[in-house]
Amino acid sequence: MTLRLWPRSLVGQMVFAVAVALFVAQAINFTLLARGQRQQVYANGGGMAVARIIDALERDRRGVMVEPDEGPPGRSPEKRHPRLQVRDTPFAPPPRARVDADLAAHVAAQLDEAGLDAEQVQAWVLPERHKTEKMRGPARTAIVSAKIGGRYVVVRSWLPAEGKRLQGFLIWQTLLLYVLILVPILLIAWRAAWPLRTLTQAVRRDPMGDGPPLIEQGPSDVRDVIGAFNASRARIGTMLADKDRMLGAVGHDLRTPLASLRVRVEAVADEKLRDKMIATIDEMTAMLADILAVARSGAGKEAAERYNVATLLAQMGEEYRVMGKPVTGPDALPPLPPLSGRPLLVRRALRNLIDNALAYAGSATLLVEQSGGELRLVVRDEGPGIAPALIADLVEPFARGEASRNRATGGAGLGLAIANALAEGEGGRLVIANRDDTSGLDAAIVLPV
Repeated sequence: MTLRLWPRSLVGQMVFAVAVALFVAQAINFTLLARGQRQQVYANGGGMAVARIIDALERDRRGVMVEPDEGPPGRSPEKRHPRLQVRDTPFAPPPRARVDADLAAHVAAQLDEAGLDAEQVQAWVLPERHKTEKMRGPARTAIVSAKIGGRYVVVRSWLPAEGKRLQGFLIWQTLLLYVLILVPILLIAWRAAWPLRTLTQAVRRDPMGDGPPLIEQGPSDVRDVIGAFNASRARIGTMLADKDRMLGAVGHDLRTPLASLRVRVEAVADEKLRDKMIATIDEMTAMLADILAVARSGAGKEAAERYNVATLLAQMGEEYRVMGKPVTGPDALPPLPPLSGRPLLVRRALRNLIDNALAYAGSATLLVEQSGGELRLVVRDEGPGIAPALIADLVEPFARGEASRNRATGGAGLGLAIANALAEGEGGRLVIANRDDTSGLDAAIVLPV
C-alpha cells in the first residue's frame, strides 16, 4: 500500500498546495529571521569584545592593573575571572567552553576595521545563561582571544542568549496565516467543487441524458461548464429520440416484408426447399431483432426502481429450468443490499449471457458476489473457455468465439455486445474472465450498490 501525499480532489489539491507554499514561505522567513537575530547577537557581543580588546591594549600600554570580571550574581570574589587579560602565552579555555568560529570571524573583521592587525582570533561561549543588568534577557559569557603584536589579549563579554521567543512568534504567526488564508480558500474551492460534484453525480446517475437540466451555480467557469452540459444533454436526448423513431420505422418496414415473404414461402410445394427458405427467413428475422436490440440497449423507458438481486437470479434460474435447460440458480445467500435501476434491462443482459453459456458449454450456473461497493452477477459455465487475447474483442458487435457463421453454433455474435451495452446503461460493466481453478468462463455484470 503506497502513501498518497497529493490529494485527488480539487479542494484537497488547492488546500494542500497553499499549505505547502505557506510552510515553505514560513521556513524561509524563519531562516532569514534566525540569521538576522544571530548577526545582531554577534554585533552586540562582538562589538563589546572589540571595545574591551582596545581597552585592554590601552591599559596594558599604561601599565594599569586589569580588574576582575564582576561575574554573575552570587559568585564569590575568589571565583571571579579577570575581565581583561594581556598574556604572553595562549589562553586555555575552560573545558565546558564551546568554540564559536562565527563570533571569532566577526571580531576579526571589526578589529581589522579598527586598524588593529590581529594575527589570530579565537572565540568560545560558555553554555550557562545568566541574567545581567546590561542585557534585557538572559545572556551567556563569551571569551575572545586575539593575538596582537605577539601578545594575547583575552576579554570576557556578554553574548545575548538565543531564546525561543522567535520560534514561538513564528509558530503563532504560521497558525494565524493558515486560518486567515486556508479558510477562505477552502470556502472558495468548496463553492467551485460542489457544482462539479453535482455534475459528476448527474452524469453517473443519468448517462443517457433523460433527467432535468442542472442548476447553473458556482463560479462563472463552472456555470459555463454546467450550461454546456445541459445543452449537450438536450442534444443527446433529441438524437436518442430520433434514433428510437428511426429504429421503430426500420423494424416495422423490414418485419412486414419478411412476414409477407414467409407466408408466400409456405405455398412452395418442394418441402426441402420450403424448409430452407423458412430457416433463412427466420435467421434474418432473428438477426434483425438482435441488431435492433443492440441499437436500443440502455434506451428503454422503464422507470428506475429498487430490486433484490438474489430474487432476480432465482427467478431467472427457475424460468430456464421450467424450459428444461440446465441452469442452476444461486444457493442460500447472505442479505445483499438492494440495487436501484431498471431490472428488466438487467434480466435481458443476464439472459444473453445465459444463452451464450448454454450454446457453448451446455449448462450455466448463476452466482452473486459482493466486493466493496459493487455486486457481481456471475454466469459461470464449464466450457472450453476463451483465449485471453480474444476476450476484449468478444464484446464488439458481430464478434464470435468460433469462426463459422452458422447461427446454430453461436448466433450472430451480438449477445455479449448487447449485455455489455445494457450493463453500461445501468452504470456498470461487463467483465469476462477464464476460471483459474478449472476450465470454463465467468461472465459477470458488475453493478454499483
